[in-house]
Amino acid sequence: MGLRLSREKTLITHIDDGLDFLGWRIQRHRKRGTREYYVYSYPAKKSVKAVTAKVKTLCREVEVNQPLDDLIRRLNPALRGWCAYFRPGVSSVTFAYLNHYVFETVWRWIRRKHRRSTWKELRRRYCGGGWWPTGQNGELFNPEKVSTTRYRYRGSVIPSPWPAAA
Repeated sequence: MGLRLSREKTLITHIDDGLDFLGWRIQRHRKRGTREYYVYSYPAKKSVKAVTAKVKTLCREVEVNQPLDDLIRRLNPALRGWCAYFRPGVSSVTFAYLNHYVFETVWRWIRRKHRRSTWKELRRRYCGGGWWPTGQNGELFNPEKVSTTRYRYRGSVIPSPWPAAA
């Protein structure tokens, strides 16, 4: 067929060194408290940088003269989609980091909107007295509340193509 391997796209590496593939970091680590090694897949640093850059860009695109609902309406689909893609891996720590980053970025946007207001006034106005930003029509998506679904054992659920022995 005349196909050749590309040096830039072909990577032969040891699994302990790990590799990045489709936004995932695949690497073997020792499980804490044991001497056993397992292969883990978690979001790559490049993917995390991409989503934080997107959050930052969206917060800059929405002007401070617009309501918080406009910002939430633009941020939620991006965050929800990214978290849905990385849900099957070891992503809880990454989701917690993303939660912190989104919280800080949105609060900076709110503080730019109301420069002279106190934290207490802003919390009462935009969080209903709590800490998580909430608009008139909905709440900001919280990545930390996304549960991961990793390594489900499906051996007994998958039907066997062979007839059962009598």
